[in-house]
Amino acid sequence: MQRINRIMKKILFLLSLSLISFALFAQSFEGKIIYQNTFKSKTPNVSDEQFSSMLGSVQNYYMKGGDYKSESNGKFVLWQLYLNKDNKLYNKVANSEAILWNDGAINPDEVISSELHKGVIEILGYKCDELVLICKSGIQKYYFSSKLPVDSKLYSNHKFGNWYAYLSKANAIPLKMTIDNEQFTMESVATDVKVMKLDASLFILPANVQVVKSPY
Repeated sequence: MQRINRIMKKILFLLSLSLISFALFAQSFEGKIIYQNTFKSKTPNVSDEQFSSMLGSVQNYYMKGGDYKSESNGKFVLWQLYLNKDNKLYNKVANSEAILWNDGAINPDEVISSELHKGVIEILGYKCDELVLICKSGIQKYYFSSKLPVDSKLYSNHKFGNWYAYLSKANAIPLKMTIDNEQFTMESVATDVKVMKLDASLFILPANVQVVKSPY
């Protein structure tokens, strides 16, 4: 009987470890990612360096639950905040005192088709798959690892920028992105990933600021 009890305890212990591992895997990513951005201009009279200066060569990206915030060293686009409860993207740009918002449910772009390629590249020690989205605006490529999962259901209404179109197939944060359109080709590569608890105050709009619909 004692031997059976010992076996049962061991089975229960191993089962509990499996459940914990599953729970950790099932959780949506919370933390910070640093991306390095490079641009190749296709626009006459706008150089690679000018795009990099305007949009930013370094991006700090924070994700918690269904919210995210992006801060860059760009001189035009300063930061972007997505609030799940509003399904809106709030943008702070240099030439506007007001914060500009876009409706997350409205997507001016369209995904025509997609391709998934397994295990094509390693980034920061993560073996990554490649998801290629053939879009009305051009070609978008995302590289991701299932070890950094995102619950795509949290972003099911985030159509803007093809974000849900990506997440619904990848269910993970991107560690590399290549966005090719008529204006430029942008490559964004993660240089650091930190899984960490973030303060909810990071995802709050500044107080006493004007918020208006974006003309862009």
